[in-house]
Order: sequence, then structure tokens, then C-alpha cells
Amino acid sequence: MSYVFKTIPSFRKALSKLSPGQKHSAKAAFKIFKENPFDPRLRTHKIHKLSAIYGKTIHSAWIEGNLRSVFYIDGNMVVSVDIGTHDIYRV
Repeated sequence: MSYVFKTIPSFRKALSKLSPGQKHSAKAAFKIFKENPFDPRLRTHKIHKLSAIYGKTIHSAWIEGNLRSVFYIDGNMVVSVDIGTHDIYRV
């Protein structure tokens, strides 16, 4: 499937706050992510708590260490909603 990728303001704001090293890792991960958000290297998995809260399936993709990107899929659109440590799973 061919996806269209979108970020929302909260994602862009969180991305801007990352360290230069984290931004570098995020750039490398997003290169893979744009080819396939479910590539095994990203260890993508469903976040049940956030999915229940938002009423849609929320996924997390591994970037490095404790750095994750959270997104959902709506049709062929992949919407990145946040990036950060596991703390982003808590609402």
C-alpha cells in the first residue's frame, strides 16, 4: 500500500525539542518508516491504552533507546502525533 504521511503540530513541536543526536536517529528511522511503517526494524506495535482513549488504533515505532514515535493510520494516511520517551504513552 502507498501511504501519505502527515504530522500534526504537537509532533512537530516535540520533534523540535529533541537533541541533535535524537534528531539524527529520528531522521534515519523515518527514512525506513516512509518505506513501511511496520518494518521489523522499527518494532512497531499497538499502544492499547492510547488506542482506547482516542478510539482509533495508535501505534508506536522504535527510534532508539527510549525514543518512540506515535502514529495512527486513517485509510492511506499515516498521521504522526507525538515523538518522545515512553512518557508520551501517558495521557
